[in-house]
Amino acid sequence: MKLPVFLLAPLFALAAVADEPNTLTDAEKAEGWALLFDGKDLSQWRNFKKEDIDGKWQVADGAFTLTEKGGGDIITKETYGAFELKLDYKISKGGNSGLMYHVTEEEATPWRTGPEVQIQDNVDGTDPQKSGWLYQLYAPDVDTTNPAGEWNTLHIVITPEKCVHYINGVKYVEYVKGSADWDAKVAASKFAAFEKFGKATKGHLSLQDHGNLVSFRNVKVKALD
Repeated sequence: MKLPVFLLAPLFALAAVADEPNTLTDAEKAEGWALLFDGKDLSQWRNFKKEDIDGKWQVADGAFTLTEKGGGDIITKETYGAFELKLDYKISKGGNSGLMYHVTEEEATPWRTGPEVQIQDNVDGTDPQKSGWLYQLYAPDVDTTNPAGEWNTLHIVITPEKCVHYINGVKYVEYVKGSADWDAKVAASKFAAFEKFGKATKGHLSLQDHGNLVSFRNVKVKALD
């Protein structure tokens, strides 16, 4: 049966609202998702080891952007143990950035404590680690990233039992943080030099200033503790 236009119109309106950036659907709210960016300000973030945030991180057009080198790494004011995170990122041509989790402020930089999910332009970026990989530890054999300048969706699930990364809906890697396999990989990486790397089971989320233009939106988290 075909619905009348006057009944379809509200349904189309609801679909449009659900797809608006930096919003949560009723279902997401019921599931416990929370926004880490409302499209207007960065009140839920601060610079690493600071109380405020550098002006080189700017909000415009429903996204926040590192506009130039020197903005510094930023971290969430809240900390998370087991969680699920989704965000959209748009990287510049040749650009590089990263998302770290379980970050503490015991070391000089976030990546010395928090494992890093790489964000990069996979075509013109120069780092051998590609977007979606867990830096130097776990690499997939797929690449579903969109080109530089286009939005990509990064989705990670981090729990003591299993950690999973997805890019644009495709599963990339699965691992267990702190397992024997994890420990062996860490021991063979540059992170072996930092005794606190990957040890925390709860910490801040961090977005990296790697000196390149990068934008984020639709940043949402669900605690799984």
